[in-house]
Amino acid sequence: MKGHPADALPSSLPECARGRLLTAQEAAERLNTSVRFPRRLIEERRIAFVHVGRNVRIPEAALEAFIAAGLVEPITTRRRKAA
Repeated sequence: MKGHPADALPSSLPECARGRLLTAQEAAERLNTSVRFPRRLIEERRIAFVHVGRNVRIPEAALEAFIAAGLVEPITTRRRKAA
């Protein structure tokens, strides 16, 4: 789409910094946590973030990568039939 703000981004920009930028409040709602949790992730540098002036935003792709990194797959076991 010509004229779209994403068209003005340099091609060297990491993929996780592209897309929608979320506030700490929006990230907290997405994670179903308090706003303190995403702020702590930012402070501890455990998630990628972007400075927009004095504000801090979390790229949606970085939040999804953080969620995916914490995903634990269930263990499936075969049950024996009762004798």
